[in-house]
Amino acid sequence: MDDQLGLFGSHPPPAARSVGPAEPTPDELRLADALPTDVHLGTSSWSFPGWAGLVYDREVSRSILAREGLRAYAEHPLLSTVGLDRTWYRSLEARELRSYADQLPVGFQMLVKADRLLTSPLDPEARSVRAANPRFLDVDFAREVVVGPLVEGLGEHLGPLLFQFSPMPASLVDGATSFAERLADFLGALPRGPLYAVELRTPALLTDAYAEALREAGAAHAHTVHPAMSSLSEQLRAIPPDRGPALVVRWMLHAGLRYEAARDRYAPFHEMVDEDVGSRRGIAAAVKAALEAGREAFVVVNNKAEGSSPRSVTELARTLVAP
Repeated sequence: MDDQLGLFGSHPPPAARSVGPAEPTPDELRLADALPTDVHLGTSSWSFPGWAGLVYDREVSRSILAREGLRAYAEHPLLSTVGLDRTWYRSLEARELRSYADQLPVGFQMLVKADRLLTSPLDPEARSVRAANPRFLDVDFAREVVVGPLVEGLGEHLGPLLFQFSPMPASLVDGATSFAERLADFLGALPRGPLYAVELRTPALLTDAYAEALREAGAAHAHTVHPAMSSLSEQLRAIPPDRGPALVVRWMLHAGLRYEAARDRYAPFHEMVDEDVGSRRGIAAAVKAALEAGREAFVVVNNKAEGSSPRSVTELARTLVAP
């Protein structure tokens, strides 16, 4: 103990970090300096041991990364947002969310998925016959269980709050027009302040009435690159990048693959396997158009888009800063 006091004065040594940030490359630092501050690039979640050397300085378990990796992730020069996906399965209390916020630097904003109970017309937790879900587009549940704790727990680190509607027959929500009307009422009744975004996985729901519902509520359409949804170009034609309060893009899954097949093909997510230059250029063009219109842009990339989302982010940044 005396030796320790001699080395560190009256304070004990800081606890050793179980994982730290990888050393940034000169190219990553150059790209970070060139990116506009209104561009927020990141990945869908952060707990991937295979990112050792890309994001983290060593390989540690998923559980350690889930608990402590966000601080190291946020030190990467190109990563200023991240998808918080576990809130899709269960809403978190403010104290749990604060543990994430405490790891983040100024300016870093999380893209958070809202509880699936709000966006599933059928009960997602039913074990047998799937009955109607009473929490579907339930404003009181959204205010008290989802929005309130997120605002309290994440504070300035709360970025887009995403309502993801999984693929469904339009008839399940009484048709596209009825869906747009219910969505407008729901979004319009939510507390003001957060940036709300809506992601569809059903092309038939991408209608003029849907776009108008977002416009009236001041919400954003989350443009998604996913085989289940209309192409990115079709979504951008329906809702251009300068229409909403911000541009939100989620680059999720390579064409022709299912999640399980992509996971097996790409793990441990350290290398680019299937480059998708077309989607990359389309996203970059949308981001540039949003910036020209004075909008912020949030782009989150999944490992299953090309094989390694940190590498996808680097290549997207390179495309964005190119003449």
